[in-house]
Amino acid sequence: MQEFDARTPTPAHETAIDCLRAGVEAVLPDRVVRESVSLDGDTLTVADAAYDLTAYDRILVVGGGKAGNGVADALEAVLGDRIDGGVVVTPDPTPSPDGRIERLPGDHPVPSARGVESTRRLADLLTDLDDRTLVLAAITGGASAVLPAPAEGVSLAELQETTDRLLESGAEIHDLNAVRKHVSTLKGGGLARLAAPATVVGLVLSDVVGNDLGVIASGPTAPDETTYDDALDVLDRFDLDVPKSVRTRLARGSAGDIPETPKPGDPVFDRVTNHVLADTFTALDVAREVADERGYDPLVLSSRVRGEAREAAKTHVAVAEEALATGNPIPAPAVVLSGGECTVTVRGDGDGGPNLEFCLAAAAELPEAAVLASIDSDGKDGGTDVAGAIVDSSSVDAGDARAALARNDALPVLREAGALVESGATGTNVNDLRVLVVGGGV
Repeated sequence: MQEFDARTPTPAHETAIDCLRAGVEAVLPDRVVRESVSLDGDTLTVADAAYDLTAYDRILVVGGGKAGNGVADALEAVLGDRIDGGVVVTPDPTPSPDGRIERLPGDHPVPSARGVESTRRLADLLTDLDDRTLVLAAITGGASAVLPAPAEGVSLAELQETTDRLLESGAEIHDLNAVRKHVSTLKGGGLARLAAPATVVGLVLSDVVGNDLGVIASGPTAPDETTYDDALDVLDRFDLDVPKSVRTRLARGSAGDIPETPKPGDPVFDRVTNHVLADTFTALDVAREVADERGYDPLVLSSRVRGEAREAAKTHVAVAEEALATGNPIPAPAVVLSGGECTVTVRGDGDGGPNLEFCLAAAAELPEAAVLASIDSDGKDGGTDVAGAIVDSSSVDAGDARAALARNDALPVLREAGALVESGATGTNVNDLRVLVVGGGV
């Protein structure tokens, strides 16, 4: 069972934490793969697709991200000695039980030198494959940074600086990845292009609102609908000062001097199938069951909440107020659930992340009969080592909250309030999970 360390002084606080815990456990990779992947004789079933293993001479496992370890463990349990080799890159690699899938280190959210070396070894494994090779690709949240392969003319340091600028700008994941896909060799369909003509089966744990396969992990096994022009537009819209080499590469690509990433209809995708095995709604659906079992009327508000964290917080406060005042969109006692990916435009130099800013902004305005919790499902909110927070109307002074938000310094204020939720790295990632408990023993 996933451990959560959080203050739970009332039944409403306990309910919020129980919903979060159940949601995270529902998207742990071993559970997800166990429920979606099976082997019967020579037939491998992934979701609703069947693969005849007699058609292949080799089975390889590659990929990575925050859930890479768990996916690799589960695949080894299902396929055993049918796996001929593999490389999975993840922030906290653990030894393979039988040594068939090598676990190598990478870093998140900013790519690292060890991640570059690990990704090179993964790419080497995919060189010169034939059509009798089956590649199982673990595509999970965080792989964009964990699997860096800087394009020709762009150094790791320049890729790191560009990533930092994008993260600080408040750009949403679609914009961030439009740039990253055009300064990398594996992103934006690059892995599929490298593996062709092998059969590639993507095992996807989505951390992207709407499950856009071209955005999850920057789409290594999916067609890229963005262009060099789109990447340049992101730099201009957010007025980003990136290294000259990055802007030069994008400009050359825009001019047609560098080949585009593979687009829909490209033959490299003729033998590629991607299966989304879990996403934010998977977690919310199980959390809804927990809320119902505890006697609350549950409502999934949306699994696609995005935008500035502090603005999304105001909407959730408004939902709590409306539920208490009019019984809409659901009468109290109720649990309102949401997920998605909020962002923070960094203007100060404090410590925090989207979920911490969300909770701090909400705490200043929550009605008395409400408790609100929000975490990043990977257990680390932004650049912090905490998952998120749980707050009510008594958690923080409104003036203190506004002052901390002005300098993007939510972490120390919420720590002082005893409002932090800590879980450690969960080994999965399907974005943010939020639980709003209205009434019922608050």
